Amino acid sequence: MEEQDQRTPLLGRAWWRRRVSTNPFTTSLRLKTTIWSELGGSVGDLGTYIPIVLALTLVSHLDLGTTLIFTALYNAATGLLFGVPMPVQPMKSIAAVAISESPLLTLPQIAAAGLSTAAVLLLLGCTGLMSFLYRFLPLPVVRGVQLSQGLSFSFTAIKYVRSNQDFASGKSGPSRPFLGLDGVVLALACIVFLILSTGSGDVDSFNDDQSQQIVQFDRSRRRIRRRLKILSSIPSSLIVFLLGLVLCFVRDPSIVKNLKLGPSKINVLKITWEDWKIGFVRAAIPQIPLSVLNSVIAVCKLSADLFPDKEVSATAVSISVGVMNFVGCWFGAMPVCHGAGGLAGQYRFGGRSGASVVFLGVAKLVLGLVFGNSFVRILSQFPVGILGALLLFAGIELAMASRDMNSKEESFVMLVCAAVSLTGSSAALGFGCGIALFLLLKLRELDCSSFQFWKLKSKSSADDEASLNP
Repeated sequence: MEEQDQRTPLLGRAWWRRRVSTNPFTTSLRLKTTIWSELGGSVGDLGTYIPIVLALTLVSHLDLGTTLIFTALYNAATGLLFGVPMPVQPMKSIAAVAISESPLLTLPQIAAAGLSTAAVLLLLGCTGLMSFLYRFLPLPVVRGVQLSQGLSFSFTAIKYVRSNQDFASGKSGPSRPFLGLDGVVLALACIVFLILSTGSGDVDSFNDDQSQQIVQFDRSRRRIRRRLKILSSIPSSLIVFLLGLVLCFVRDPSIVKNLKLGPSKINVLKITWEDWKIGFVRAAIPQIPLSVLNSVIAVCKLSADLFPDKEVSATAVSISVGVMNFVGCWFGAMPVCHGAGGLAGQYRFGGRSGASVVFLGVAKLVLGLVFGNSFVRILSQFPVGILGALLLFAGIELAMASRDMNSKEESFVMLVCAAVSLTGSSAALGFGCGIALFLLLKLRELDCSSFQFWKLKSKSSADDEASLNP
């Protein structure tokens, strides 16, 4: 692992094996599947992205146009450099504090929190400490964090499907109507469509190495393979997302009249010392451990599982988060990071290369330049049940990364870490308990005879020295 982390993650392993092109950007954009699969994967993390961006826009007066432009640039850069569908997502703890705690954070205070978190990650990346953490953190603890985040996303997705959501206050409302353009039936229909088209997320449900003892089943098996191949080629998540966009205009036709063409005016924020102090204490402190664990460590572990030939470096991911925010936060863009849930969602719906997030970046850039901040009128009418359907699959895919625990001890540590993270609503608390539990279990198995031998040897040396010097 140490050797892998020291190599450059921006090119991947396979670039020198292919003589077609030695350009790293070309290699990053080389499609692993079809273009439709990459397009489907590009919207895999929007179930998390849209609700948080919409809430910050409505509550904290975040300029959506500016955020779309900068996150588009981030998407394009990370897709080209890492070569995997590396997501760009909001910093969730900062967003939660900004929209739910009183007094509400101002936009300069949100930017200060994002810049403070970015500075810590940039320092950890440049000094190599992040790489050290990545190499030596116990895998069951990391899996526990991933499991808790995946289940948290899934619980939130179920709430989106069942209940009306007030993103401005961050609270769930009454039960969602059974019928209607944002009813339970619509959300369930989207979930059924996604299950039928993508299944459990496996590329192929059948193993070619399986013995086929009954010859008469061969033809049936081939028919099933052909059907599954056709279903998996459908960009299901993209279709569901486009359906949601169409329903935005059906639910509120007046949106068209209120749209204003043209990008938002980009201004430099004035951040006072008081903004720095409030932003750091109230928002950056809870965000930093979450960014270290979920935005860097968990992302790198998950990328190693999903893309063994393109395992990204913890150092590069940490520096990437720092650089992105030092570019955009000064202009009022939303603080962002990478997230394991976003990577799982994009992979779940077909993203296999950097092209997936580059496509997403191009779409965001077009929307930001054409509609600017007025695009929030469209997002405010987006069916929340459809967002729940997309978020559900992203959460389940992330949680399933924890299925590789090989012993009861590893599963025990992982489940305790996940349980504490979920009940305490803090990944940092669960992480701390997981580390403590892991060390206690290792201490329990420690062989104390070596210490006794060392003591006897020390006593013998002392007696010999005393005899030589009476």
